Amino acid sequence: MLAPLYPLARRALFCLDAEQAHHLTLAALRSAASLGLAGLMGQRLPDSPRTVMGITFPNPVGLGAGLDKDGSCIDGLAALGFGFVEVGTVTPRPQPGNPKPRIFRVPQAEGIINRMGFNNGGVEQFLQNVQSARWKGPLGLNIGKNADTPIERAVDDYLICLEKVYPFASYVTVNISSPNTKNLRQLQGASELDALLAPLKDKQRALADQHGRYVPIALKIAPDLEDDQIKVIADALTRHGFDGVIATNTTISREAVAGLPHANETGGLSGRPVFEASNRVIRALRAELGDSIPIIGVGGILSGAHARAKLDAGASLVQVYSGLIYRGPALVRECVEALR
Repeated sequence: MLAPLYPLARRALFCLDAEQAHHLTLAALRSAASLGLAGLMGQRLPDSPRTVMGITFPNPVGLGAGLDKDGSCIDGLAALGFGFVEVGTVTPRPQPGNPKPRIFRVPQAEGIINRMGFNNGGVEQFLQNVQSARWKGPLGLNIGKNADTPIERAVDDYLICLEKVYPFASYVTVNISSPNTKNLRQLQGASELDALLAPLKDKQRALADQHGRYVPIALKIAPDLEDDQIKVIADALTRHGFDGVIATNTTISREAVAGLPHANETGGLSGRPVFEASNRVIRALRAELGDSIPIIGVGGILSGAHARAKLDAGASLVQVYSGLIYRGPALVRECVEALR
């Protein structure tokens, strides 16, 4: 099993550049899955099903978007025991992202800073990868805008991606909260949000009629929101009939890592430092939404207790990403068992 060996692997991986280690890990998982060695990477976890957004998830612990932006490693990642996998963020056209280096570990705080910038091969390549995957579990496809698309035309990019990914998704996530695409978080404002959500909802209805299948849409938001901004978002989600909300993305705050190496690098901070900020947003959202819209909680989960805290704050499901880098596959089992 990979889980007991991960501490040794992590020691070696942490000697490499963070992005190099990232690609090496994905390549290893991809190769193992293609050779039918999934059993060596993880183990099947006991079912702990949850029905959320009309989807039955085998267990409530998912992989957050960003680890596999191109959807090229779905089978390898699913073998680690996740109840669902989310891949992307994908944009209509290929783009290289921001200049390297663009990922920085902050091990003293179990954090990661990244400024990747939606680097991906574009939606056409993304869908080829998705269709090649053998895994048939719940799959979230996360969509965004190209960096050179003016913010006032952002909705066009989201509509293009929604139409293309819709037939292949269990649910679609609309990412408007990455800090690494200029002005993207501006879409969380009241007027901008209405101008985005209304056409997306209209497109969803049309696609549901076209394909004879309703695919839920969730909105992914930032942790760096004031209470009044959270109220605006909750109101917009309710009025437009969105199916879910993912809270949260990375933070631009550096309060939790002040003075540590790499703390001043530009980008979004994830891992343990975002845990409390994410929980605050989840609690505020739940207070505003009641039971009307489910929340997927993500941000700083490095233990089963952290996963339980997300549910206690109001989430129905959780996702991990940076915690997987620090803890390895054992984290997935620990979280599933904590949420049974």
